[in-house]
Amino acid sequence: MTEYLILIHGDEGRWDALSADERAAVDEAHRAFNEKAAGRVRAAGELELTPLGTAVRTGPDGEPRSTDGPFSEAKEVVGGFYLIEGDDRDEVVALAASLAEARQGHGGIEVRPLVHRG
Repeated sequence: MTEYLILIHGDEGRWDALSADERAAVDEAHRAFNEKAAGRVRAAGELELTPLGTAVRTGPDGEPRSTDGPFSEAKEVVGGFYLIEGDDRDEVVALAASLAEARQGHGGIEVRPLVHRG
């Protein structure tokens, strides 16, 4: 089995504007995803808002520097993830498509296989 990272992208402003019922529908889709994944989820999480993060990048002197967020001008940011095992890419993509964020119109889902060396 291959491991895949499912990255959930979205607009933080739009997420904050969701009603309680809309958030409940998103939560229900995540519960259903976990049931369909049948124990293959290795890790998962929702990320805090970008202003609470820290970026580490090369500074003017060539040494790493940390800076507070936000980090990009993009409206869509990574808001959550799943690390999951799957038999093949198509299976994981179909599973990821069941997440509510795939249908909200302000973000999307990215599925990427992990590199295995050795």
